[in-house]
Amino acid sequence: MRINYLLAFVTLSVLSCSNEKQKNASLNLEGSWQLISATTIEKGKTQVTNYDGDVKMIKIINGSHFAFLRHSSNPKDTTNFDAGGGTYTLSNADYTEHLDFYKDKKWEGKTFNFKVALDKDTLIQKGVEKVVEANIDRVIIEKYLKIKP
Repeated sequence: MRINYLLAFVTLSVLSCSNEKQKNASLNLEGSWQLISATTIEKGKTQVTNYDGDVKMIKIINGSHFAFLRHSSNPKDTTNFDAGGGTYTLSNADYTEHLDFYKDKKWEGKTFNFKVALDKDTLIQKGVEKVVEANIDRVIIEKYLKIKP
């Protein structure tokens, strides 16, 4: 009788781990993503930026790390650039970035928690950017389109 309970417990544990892997597999974020729009909500004000002009941003995600790069294709615009990266974790729809590298040292070492969703080839990322040292406290919603190889 005890063995039956133990066997049932082990079976349920294996099945639940298997189901968890299947859920995470449906949120495969690995690849290259181009930012198509970003919404920032700060102090009750909403700002939407569409990235369909000179300024482009991509995010690259592999099995353990992410990196983002933003620049302007306009040769006269030498100030519109950004880059950073670090490690990340993903558990179901909970995506957490640990920013290890960034041009502004106040942001380095910070952790940012997001909810993510995939809709076909579109990644939607929503969360809070809070960096006390930089006086940043805002909600961001970013939409990325998967870059085809």
